[in-house]
Amino acid sequence: MFDFTKFRDPKYAQGVLREIRRLSEGKRVRIVHVCGTHEDTISSNGLRAMLPENISLVAGPGCPVCVCAAEDVDKIVELARQGHIIATFGDMVKVPSTDSSLEKERMKGADVRVVYGINDAVEIARKNPDREVVFMGAGFETTAPTFAVEILKEPPKNFSLFTSLKVIPPAMEILVHIEGFAVDGFITPGHVSTIIGTRVYEPIARKHGVPCVAAGFEPLDVLEATRMILVQIDEGRADSENEYRRVVRPEGNPVALKMLDDAFYIDDAPWRGLGVIKRSGYYLRDRWAEYDARKKFEFPAMESVDILPGCQCHKVILGIVDPVECPLFGNRCTPADPYGPCMVGHEGTCRIRYLNMEH
Repeated sequence: MFDFTKFRDPKYAQGVLREIRRLSEGKRVRIVHVCGTHEDTISSNGLRAMLPENISLVAGPGCPVCVCAAEDVDKIVELARQGHIIATFGDMVKVPSTDSSLEKERMKGADVRVVYGINDAVEIARKNPDREVVFMGAGFETTAPTFAVEILKEPPKNFSLFTSLKVIPPAMEILVHIEGFAVDGFITPGHVSTIIGTRVYEPIARKHGVPCVAAGFEPLDVLEATRMILVQIDEGRADSENEYRRVVRPEGNPVALKMLDDAFYIDDAPWRGLGVIKRSGYYLRDRWAEYDARKKFEFPAMESVDILPGCQCHKVILGIVDPVECPLFGNRCTPADPYGPCMVGHEGTCRIRYLNMEH
């Protein structure tokens, strides 16, 4: 069994922190991560307080339900209103649409069911052959292969998938291009990297001169990734490196990547508050059109609103605003009564920060 206790060894951590202080002396360094689980590790273990003040760890768009565009939520809410069975993950239920949410529709009588995975939704379809069952699939490259597996198995004809699947590297490109937003290094997402590998970040690192390091989810993983980025900066280079070698391979997972390619194609996609990002979304290929909820059902014309008045989620997602800087944080917007999507998802920056604060 792998010994995870060494990833929380205080003596080792102090050694890494000494190196971080030495390497960053006289510099201001802004390191961005794009993974909600990394934000949880950072916040729950107080890593920001351990680092010198000249180092900033900034949360980017790392929460799949947070970046799920309102137009996608509006459409799945419409399908719930039409009387179809909607199955989805628990944190998707509270994500706000333009004027509702799946939770609110369920309170009005809609058949909305929380499942642990797409296979549970397929089973619901088998048990309800006279009803249409739609699985709302939000996620990144990590969860997309699980969706592909079920589609490739050719599920019941009364099952369909509404995809809101995003591809991470194009979002990282967006962050690099924000005017006045310095990115000195990326901690690349560990879960996503198990699927797509570390080579995919090489163009970003080399084109923009921004070091990238894939990291695991223990406190020392994040600290070590920070040290590795600082070493690259100190040596005047920008590469895609791998701290998470016990899980991640440079080439990723070939089997999962093959399934993704068989089931999906990549095209432009809307991200909540960020607009349309080129080649950043997975969509079902035409051969699987009978399972594509976007093609299977008709939707009325809609005017979707991504960000509600006063909400700062789009700025939080981009790392421009810290959650505590939002006037709604902890007041109008809490995990029990979320106003914006970043307070909903288990990987949402606002939710994580709120749950790790003293109240």
